[in-house]
Amino acid sequence: MTGLDCRPVRGRRHGVVATIAAAGFACMVSSQALAQVAPAPAPTPAQPPAQPAPAAPAAPAAPATNPFMFSSDAAMLTFYIKADKAADFEKVMAKLHDALANSDKPERKQQAAGWKLYKAADPGPNGAVIYINFIAPTLKGADYTISKILAEVFPQEVQTLFPLYRDAFAALARAELTLIQDYAAPAPKAAAAQ
Repeated sequence: MTGLDCRPVRGRRHGVVATIAAAGFACMVSSQALAQVAPAPAPTPAQPPAQPAPAAPAAPAAPATNPFMFSSDAAMLTFYIKADKAADFEKVMAKLHDALANSDKPERKQQAAGWKLYKAADPGPNGAVIYINFIAPTLKGADYTISKILAEVFPQEVQTLFPLYRDAFAALARAELTLIQDYAAPAPKAAAAQ
């Protein structure tokens, strides 16, 4: 016996990876912040301490970025849904399908053409059910906000659908994707061996 537990760690793997990634990011940010801070020169005893500079006016807050708008060719939204709310979430997503299909807006049909929803076979952190929205191609600059799309087609029903959707979430992650290799495309001819 080696003393090591070799059984699968499906539930723990995500937590370990997330912890390692968060720790690495924190170290990187901390080291960059420390590198940019220069020590202030100490005033000499013969000079009075410098007066503090007047406070600069606060810069206007940057508008919050909409996580449901994309500028890349493809995107992925990962929804971590509470296990006991998965049925509610899937009900809302079925209604989203209806909304996209029945919208009067042509851009909604374009969005639907590249939008697919997948459900992970394995549970995520804390038993969450993982759903991945894979969008390729994206309609650049279009708003993929689910509640907004539902409200356009089902203005009355969205009042009951939105709480089901909102309360189902444990977390959300997004990624804009850039294609680096298309394996379905013809491969370049290999150079002849010499």
